[in-house]
Amino acid sequence: MSVFNRITDIVNSNINTILDEAEDPGKMVRLMTQEMEETLCGVRSTSARYLADRKSVATQAEFHRRQVAVWESKAELALGKGREDLARSALMEKSTHISQVEVLDNELAQIDKAIAKLQHDAESLRDKLQTAKVRQKALILRGKTAQSRMKVKRTLHDSSYDDALDRFEAYERKLDDLEGEIESYDLHSQSLAAEIDALEGSKDISNELQALKDRINGRTEEHA
Repeated sequence: MSVFNRITDIVNSNINTILDEAEDPGKMVRLMTQEMEETLCGVRSTSARYLADRKSVATQAEFHRRQVAVWESKAELALGKGREDLARSALMEKSTHISQVEVLDNELAQIDKAIAKLQHDAESLRDKLQTAKVRQKALILRGKTAQSRMKVKRTLHDSSYDDALDRFEAYERKLDDLEGEIESYDLHSQSLAAEIDALEGSKDISNELQALKDRINGRTEEHA
């Protein structure tokens, strides 16, 4: 399993936990980027160790290659001097160093393969991290919006909210009735005042009519 696959499993696991607990969406995004950054840092450290190991192995391989040439030369020298026994021993030493070179070259190939895989995983992780950071604000905003909408939906479907609205409407009806009663009192007062005013007007007319009668009677008496 690659490093990137492992970090994906870790992040997905933590995201599921956060979503189940309905926590702050910002925390989810920060956790994602934090996990990626920490893993990327670990990949870099591992790559640095592999590079140091490769340098050490390459140095050892180069040493044994030089020894192969050295013992080859010694075997030729011994054989030239008629010392076949020494030449044989020199060739055996050469063979030992050749075996070491093969082992170390194989180790170098494995290290190079591991380094290449780490670099590939690191590049993939960097791309994902960059994408996460670019979309971070949008994800946080969407998360908060979703949570706010969910609160509204839950409130609208809450029976206690409906009860409160019913009580509110009942109170409004009581106010309407009370205001209507107040208006009826106002209308009654206005009607009563109008009747009283009418009576006063009728009295004035009666007085004026009586005065007119008195004047007419007075002139009639003068002519008699």
